[in-house]
Parts: sequence; structure tokens; C-alpha cells
Amino acid sequence: MLGLRTTAYKVDDLAKAKEWYTKAFKTEPYFDESFYVGFNIQGYELGLQPEASIKGDSVLSYWGVENIKEEYNRLLELGATEHEKPMNVGGELMVCSVKDPWGNIIGLIYNPYFKLPE
Repeated sequence: MLGLRTTAYKVDDLAKAKEWYTKAFKTEPYFDESFYVGFNIQGYELGLQPEASIKGDSVLSYWGVENIKEEYNRLLELGATEHEKPMNVGGELMVCSVKDPWGNIIGLIYNPYFKLPE
């Protein structure tokens, strides 16, 4: 296994989702077509696919952040809804999650121990 490469979310309105995720991740998409919108988030892929589907808690990807409470609150202000409030899961590790306006779960993690390989 080589680690996280892509997290793709299914949305029923690609244009609105592209606008929301551009604000949420403060990044413009690098790939923008009618069948897929791709964002490069510090070397990891966040994809949007235009497909209505049943959302659930079966898949959860965590995106690293420096200030988990600040980012959690910022996503809620953008229209996300609470899934799990920020909580300590050992040492300095903290996680939380929100649901985007399409019901997809976005996990956030503060992990000062994680270092990308050089």
C-alpha cells in the first residue's frame, strides 16, 4: 500500500459542488470536465463525480489540518453539517468530521506526528 492518493465524492450538482469545494479547500480545480472535477490538495487528489448515490458512513478519508477546531467551524459556516465534533484520540491527535451539502463525509485530522516521506 502506498497511502492516500484520491478521495472522490459523488454529488448531484457538479457545478455547485465545485464552487463549494473550491471555497472549502481554498483551491481551484486542476481538472474540470463534465464527468469529473479534480483538485490537487497538497499532492493528494480530491475528486468530484456527478452521480446521485446513497451516502453512508462506510468510507471516511481524513484530510490533514493545522487547526482542527478552526477548520471544522469554517466548514460548518460554508454549509456543512456536523458529523463528529473535534475529539482527542490519543496524545495530540484530534479528529472530527462534517457532511458536505451532498451528504458526503469529510474527515479532518490534526496529527503532528505524521510526516510525508521525502
